Amino acid sequence: MMKAKILVVEDEIIVASDIKNCLERSGYTVPAVVLYGEQAIEKVAEYQPDLVLMDIMLKGDINGVEAAQEIIKRFKIPVVYLTAHCDKNILQKAKNTQPFGYIIKPFAENQLITTIEIALSKYQAEIVMREALEKEKENRNIESYFVSMVSHEFRNPLSNIFNYTELLTNNSCKLNEDKQKEYIYQIQNAVKHLDDLLSDVLLIGRAEVGRDSFNPSPLDLEIFCQNLVSEIQLAVSNDYKIIFSMQGLCTIPENINNIQSSQLLTKKYKLPGLDKKLLRHILTNLITNAIKYSPQGSTIRFDLFCVQGEAIFRIQDEGIGIPEADQENLFSSFHRGSNVGKIPGHGLGLAIVKHYVNLHGGEIAYASKVGRGTTFIVSLPFQNN
Repeated sequence: MMKAKILVVEDEIIVASDIKNCLERSGYTVPAVVLYGEQAIEKVAEYQPDLVLMDIMLKGDINGVEAAQEIIKRFKIPVVYLTAHCDKNILQKAKNTQPFGYIIKPFAENQLITTIEIALSKYQAEIVMREALEKEKENRNIESYFVSMVSHEFRNPLSNIFNYTELLTNNSCKLNEDKQKEYIYQIQNAVKHLDDLLSDVLLIGRAEVGRDSFNPSPLDLEIFCQNLVSEIQLAVSNDYKIIFSMQGLCTIPENINNIQSSQLLTKKYKLPGLDKKLLRHILTNLITNAIKYSPQGSTIRFDLFCVQGEAIFRIQDEGIGIPEADQENLFSSFHRGSNVGKIPGHGLGLAIVKHYVNLHGGEIAYASKVGRGTTFIVSLPFQNN
C-alpha cells in the first residue's frame, strides 16, 4: 500500500529537515517543506497532499492557524499542528479549526509517526462517512428503515474511532508504545469495518434500484473454486481448514433433493454462462461466514457438483448454527442471528448473496442446527451466451 504524501510547514529549518527525514524513513513522501503560511496554501494547491503538518507559530503575514483555516476550507485536507507552545489560549484557537492532531515539540520519532497514522485513519473514516451520506442522498427511494439502520451501523465504529483518538491525543505522553499501537490497531479495525459496511450498503443500494448488471461468460468452475479456496485459506492461515471437493466427474450428492439425473460434465468442461464477479461474491461471502461463525480450528467443507445445465455449491461449517426463530428473516437486510454475540457483522451479506443468486435465476437453501453448524446449498443454472 502506497504511503501518504505529507506537506511540512515549519519555519525552523533544522526542525523541518529532521521531520522530513523522519517521514521519509517511515515511507512517507514529502513533496515540499515550506516556511510561511501563504506559501503553504500555494503548495497545497500545487501538490494536493494527503495531510499537512503545520507549525502554529509561523513568521510572515499569517500564522499557522490562519493558514490551516484556509487550507481546510478550500481543500478539505487534514491538518496536524506542530507547536512548542502549551498555552491553553493558543491551543484553543487551534482546536477551533478542528485539526486531526497535535504534536508538541520536541517530540520522539514514534510519537510523530503515531500521530500521523491516527490522523490519516480518522480522515479516511470521515471520507467513508461522507461517501455513504452522498450515496444515501442519491438513492432517496431506499426505505427510511434501511437508511436509519445504516446510520446506526456507522455510529458504533465512528464512536470507537473518536474515543481512541481522544485517548491518544490527551494521553500521548503517558501511554507506552505498545498501548499506542493497540489503540491505532483498534482505529484501523473500525475504519475497515466502515469500509466493508459502505461497500455492502452500495451493493444493496444498486440492488434496490435495479442497477446491477448480469454478465454470464464461460467459466472453468474447478479452477475458479480452487483459486478462491487458496486465497481464503491464505488469509485465515492455519486457524481453519477449508476442504474443497470435486472428485473426477462431478457427482450428485444423495442428500440434495429435486435434482434430475443427467449426463455428468467432465472435469475440465468449460461451463457456459455464469457471472464470474457475482459468483465470486456469493461463494466468498458464504465461505467467510462459515469461518467467522465457527470456532478456531474448525473444518469448512466446500463441495461442487455439476449436472448438465446446472452447478450446485455446498458450504458446510461446524459453527454456532442459526436459531429457528431467526431463520424466517435470514436473507433480510440488517438481520443477524440472536446468538451471534460479539462476532462482528452488519447483516447485509446474505441479502446480497440472495440477490445475486436471483440474478442467475438460481436458488439458495440451507439447513442449520444451533451448536452443530449450518449448510448452505446454492444451485445456479448455466446461461446461454
